[in-house]
Amino acid sequence: MSRIVRGISEDMHRQIIQAVFDEDTMSSTSVGMSDLSDEILLCILRHVPVCDLMKNVANVCHKLHTLCHDKTLLTNVSLSEEYQADDVLVRYILKQLANHMQSLSLNGCYWLSGSTMELLARCRGVTHLDVTGCRITSLRLSRLLSSLSLLRSLAFDVTPGFNSAQLSSEAVDSLSRLSELRQTLLTPSYGVVPCCAQLRKLMLQFDISDVTREGIGVCCQLMMGQSSVPHYQQLEEFTARLAPGEVNQTLLLLYLAVFSVHVPKRLRVFLVSIPGPNPAHWPAAPSLAQSLGQGGDLEALQLPRSWLDSFSLKRALEGNSPKHLSFSRCPALWTQVFQSLLEGGVRDAKQLTSLNLSGINKVLYSECRSVEDQLVPETMSRLAAGCSNIRQLNLMHTHYHHESSPGQGGETHLCASLAKLTHLRSLTLPACALSDSLNTHQVSINNTPSPLFLGLKKNPRVGLQNYKPDLESSLSEDSTSGLSLLLAGCPFLETLEVIGPGFVSALPRLEPCTRASVEPRGMCEWARGVGDAHLAALEALPRLRRLSLAGLPGVLKGTGLVQLTQQCRDLRVLSLANMGSLKTMNYSPALLDSLKQCTQLQELRLEQPYLNANESFFEALSCCSRLQRLCLISRSGTFDPLAVENFMERCRHVIMCHMFMGGTLVACRTLQKVLLNRFSVERSALSVVIYPLQHEDLTLVIRDIPLTLLDRITLFQSHVAQPPHLSPL
Repeated sequence: MSRIVRGISEDMHRQIIQAVFDEDTMSSTSVGMSDLSDEILLCILRHVPVCDLMKNVANVCHKLHTLCHDKTLLTNVSLSEEYQADDVLVRYILKQLANHMQSLSLNGCYWLSGSTMELLARCRGVTHLDVTGCRITSLRLSRLLSSLSLLRSLAFDVTPGFNSAQLSSEAVDSLSRLSELRQTLLTPSYGVVPCCAQLRKLMLQFDISDVTREGIGVCCQLMMGQSSVPHYQQLEEFTARLAPGEVNQTLLLLYLAVFSVHVPKRLRVFLVSIPGPNPAHWPAAPSLAQSLGQGGDLEALQLPRSWLDSFSLKRALEGNSPKHLSFSRCPALWTQVFQSLLEGGVRDAKQLTSLNLSGINKVLYSECRSVEDQLVPETMSRLAAGCSNIRQLNLMHTHYHHESSPGQGGETHLCASLAKLTHLRSLTLPACALSDSLNTHQVSINNTPSPLFLGLKKNPRVGLQNYKPDLESSLSEDSTSGLSLLLAGCPFLETLEVIGPGFVSALPRLEPCTRASVEPRGMCEWARGVGDAHLAALEALPRLRRLSLAGLPGVLKGTGLVQLTQQCRDLRVLSLANMGSLKTMNYSPALLDSLKQCTQLQELRLEQPYLNANESFFEALSCCSRLQRLCLISRSGTFDPLAVENFMERCRHVIMCHMFMGGTLVACRTLQKVLLNRFSVERSALSVVIYPLQHEDLTLVIRDIPLTLLDRITLFQSHVAQPPHLSPL
């Protein structure tokens, strides 16, 4: 972290010298940071992590020591993802800032000890506390709540063994004054919801397995007999995200039971996300939709597809100006959604900033698809005109097949329509939406082998192939005119996902429900037309921070990835999966060249059936000096244990090393033990999981991964159309 401080200081020093240098006094001494006003220095210090602020910057001089303790810097403190903050440092910060903090986030600080959590009781002025992922038991929570009488917002995990009966009367009294609560449920329970009579915002995440580690089924029968149930009298926002499993759905319905009797009058946000094709039915959904429509102040709506019909949706949106809408996997709502948004079904469509239309086709993938089932550029143009302030758009699992003809120009391409969304910052597209036409050349290459060499062809060697970029011709063969229009109209994109049809992650946590909602790989021939030229065109996005590419068989050598990373120098998160052929990894050399250029990369997720994680791979990856999280997934992949160890030695910021590959269980466990023994002392947040991908116990191993890290590796798509307070699952 001290590198960040030095970097900011040096950069600002150079800029200040250039800005204030007086031409008439060329020989005079230049101005340094110490000569700046307190107001300017405070603006600079706001960008410094609090750990560096207290540990390093405050010790530079008396002036900076005073400024570092300014209340404007210490009122809202976040240590989330501050992986270098061990127990000693966090305890020091808590002692120094106990009387200053009003908001404290330790979200995802799974490595902190229980004794460190006890020190939170000293922060008596805290009104907002987030300890999601931390070691909080019911007794420890009781002691915290008894001390934090001013608390108004709380986020924590309900873990196995939680018992609300252990909460003291003082703790219950503090809960009764809460206005915001976020619970991550790891066991069937109401948590502390029955104690919170004044709740205005309730956010729930259900992550309960249907069976225990011992193979015993989990049920919610004990909850049904509890006398204290939620009432939600003052509730304004309700959000719930579910991991796969029947227990999670059953538990959700218990939380929603009160809505069947009474819908809170002030309710304006209702978001429920259930993975899988067949969510449990909720009979009260139509009456809820009617109540939401009557208020006139609906801000966000998301319901499972079995809960909502066209008539109910029309009543819910009519007369409202929503900011977030999600109709993921709701094919029956296709017509009504566009009628409401484009034909006056909402009061002000320009208020909409986030829209999720993932999988909103007229028919399911398993059924016969017609031309009428594709996205229509004219309709999307009207959407862009009417909803011109959209910043997040998700069109995953949809289709668009652009037919080139003499009478059609670039203005008819779907990308030309999307280019009108000039405020767009986050976009998820199906691969076929980038293609200008059916790539018959690519189809013939993939599907029709040469008869001359049919009996002589050798199996491709797994590993690195000869890399000859000068002979690469795919960049000139592919057409990217449609994509170029999109990039020209939306140059400020920060998050981009391009997902090919049929992509399913090999990790088992979400695989069953994912397979039920995607089509077979290779069904869409237009997606094969997206290749290296399209990746190269993405260099026109200088602000790109997060890039996800999956299921793109048209990517041959990966030369476009090299060109992309040369220009997108601030890329922070990169996810690549099933690129090119699944039988070999032809883009390995280009990948290595790309990694050497990703100096700002903090997270890499790479999934490919045949991945050779050898010395060359980890040597290139070592150029990503700021890398923090690494996940490799490969059914038949290999790895070099010594190369992994050397990589971890060079990249000292890496705290997550997850490798699900081939190899024996003994080899995987040996490497995992070596890494933990060698690096866990200096990296308290270190999480190392190395396990054979096809081992029968992999599901149990994944369950032991901290949820804050598990969210990053199990779901490739980030569901960018979720509202800000619902982070991706």
